[in-house]
Amino acid sequence: MSVIRNFKRTASLVGVVAVGSAALVACGSGSGSELVGEGASSQQNAMAIFGAKYSEETGNTLAYNPTGSGSGRTNFVAGQVDFAGSDSPLKDDQVDPAAERCGGNEAWHLPFVIGPVAIAYNLDGVDSVTLSIPTLAQIFSGKITNWNDPAIAKDNEGAKLPDQKISVLYRSDESGTSDNFQKFLSTAAPGEWKGEGQQFPQEVGSGANGSNGVATEANSIPGAITYVEYGFVKQNDKLKAANLDFGAGSTELSVETVNAALEALEFKTEGHNMVVDADALFAQNQAGSYPLILTTYEIVCSAGYDDETAALVKEFLQTSLNNQGEIAEAGFIPVEGGHKERLQAAIDALPGGAA
Repeated sequence: MSVIRNFKRTASLVGVVAVGSAALVACGSGSGSELVGEGASSQQNAMAIFGAKYSEETGNTLAYNPTGSGSGRTNFVAGQVDFAGSDSPLKDDQVDPAAERCGGNEAWHLPFVIGPVAIAYNLDGVDSVTLSIPTLAQIFSGKITNWNDPAIAKDNEGAKLPDQKISVLYRSDESGTSDNFQKFLSTAAPGEWKGEGQQFPQEVGSGANGSNGVATEANSIPGAITYVEYGFVKQNDKLKAANLDFGAGSTELSVETVNAALEALEFKTEGHNMVVDADALFAQNQAGSYPLILTTYEIVCSAGYDDETAALVKEFLQTSLNNQGEIAEAGFIPVEGGHKERLQAAIDALPGGAA
């Protein structure tokens, strides 16, 4: 291991320590080599689980610093970390520098951690609600303000809906979840929702900071509704995830329905570099598919690492793919079927033997 490599790892680990104990879960206690990643906090809990399995199965360790997608991409391009975790692909002006960092080879985006966005509601005595996407957009835009509104009743024929005010909750901070939710509404219900961006409109409802903030608030307010990563629904006893009608009937959020959406993914790139076409994803309306998902990437060099790093990256990705089921309890969706096969083919194509 080179002096430069040692310095990089020491500097990165200092950053992990500064973040706190949640990130340190991933570091493990193995006596082997260390792999360094940085980026999206949305996959932090998945990285902690994968890192623990990586240490357990190989003796090598993962140091993942959840500083945010932008920082992860920047430091990957600069060669300060071995891979980036990111909610978004490399920006256009980062693609060539990333290839240069990878020794003249393409950087690959692997949609590895799948986090469905749930429409979480708190409605006592109502165990199941279906919302069509136009109805959903009207709720968050303030056109629908009561749970027994005729539009909601039409989506739930025969259900007894309470005469209760809808309390809309949104992320008050800038958020990739807000950005993706608005892109989804704009794509799936263009007649009812305009606008995108990480800052959610604040004219309707009230805001809370972070995913935990909106989930905790919604859990305490009867009649509340919010958009949040599925794991936070599972952590709050009064919240339920609404079924959504994307155009082909009521669809429950489940491993099967999310993987059906993954099966039909389209990409803006070719080969093993898998930049998801978000517009095509959010426009899906086939029966049994739940496309309101965040496809979080691991951004890696397709080649160009030194031999040790190449082996560590490949080994970590393979361990993580083999242990997808471990992240289900944290609210992520284990990949199956065709998407898992795509990821396996990409791992197989990476250089590197056993670390």
